[in-house]
Amino acid sequence: MKIGMIGGIGHNGYVFDGVRARADARIVGVAPGPAEESAAAIARQAERIDQSPKVFDNFRRMLDDEKPDIVSVACHYADHAAVAIEVIERGHHVFIEKPMATTLDDLQALERVFDNANVQLSCMLGLRYAPAFTTAWRVVDHGAIGEVRLMTAQKSYKLGKRPAWTHDRDRYGGTIPWVGSHAIDWLHWFSGARFEHVYATHSARSNRDHGELEASALCHFTMSNDIFGGVNIDYLRPGKAMSHGDDRIRVAGTDGVIEVSEGRAYLIDDQGPRDLELEPKREIFAEFMDQIEGTAMSLISAEDAFLTTKACLLARQSADEGREISF
Repeated sequence: MKIGMIGGIGHNGYVFDGVRARADARIVGVAPGPAEESAAAIARQAERIDQSPKVFDNFRRMLDDEKPDIVSVACHYADHAAVAIEVIERGHHVFIEKPMATTLDDLQALERVFDNANVQLSCMLGLRYAPAFTTAWRVVDHGAIGEVRLMTAQKSYKLGKRPAWTHDRDRYGGTIPWVGSHAIDWLHWFSGARFEHVYATHSARSNRDHGELEASALCHFTMSNDIFGGVNIDYLRPGKAMSHGDDRIRVAGTDGVIEVSEGRAYLIDDQGPRDLELEPKREIFAEFMDQIEGTAMSLISAEDAFLTTKACLLARQSADEGREISF
């Protein structure tokens, strides 16, 4: 399985972990995205796992020369859709960073191209693969808390010093689509419900001189069957916190409540409260390779990826316009 990599931003670690897990996977080429960036850092990371990719200064040349089976796309967020469209049109499977698009027009264009192509797509919504989240989802899916009624999710990051391009909303795309995408994805994943309405707010105040980057956001989703989902998002995690991120969800159902926090999955039902034994860790990119070969199914389908991206962009629109948005 030949892998090409475009861009050195975001969660390329998923690709390296997946390649390590499969002896037949090779990273054959790396290249920057359209915006100015260097592929040298990606090449160095690949070399650390005994890969020797060719380094290109143009991703189109890499695609033409190396003809990879799968291409990861993780560049400036506003470029994701355009790059992925070119990858798909050349007939390569695509593993794309979130958000897959930063405008609804770009998302629709990407979906049209994908629907007319004979390739597979998955998105780097890798927290579905964190053992605590996978375990909690499996328990909910098996009916342990009855009918899901209410979900509250959190994504909190340290801000640190972000690169200059993230200070520009047109290039960054917004904190709701970038930071909030995982949590918004969980709402659909845990409930199986459709998004119907969203009301959101966000603010760039207290962002420590990061331009237009929003430091805090809050989203309220109304979903089918009167299921409600709330998502709080921030870059306010203190620098001395134990971890970079604080990812949580609480799912309340008619027969119990399940919570994920600090790598634990915790169930409260008629048998009393208890920690759940976590499922073994699965590798998101290795499983996508298996899906392409027909031996497994990824936890993140193309349909999920498009649905979550649309939900993020409509939540951002709601926050920009100060009104409820219908799906």
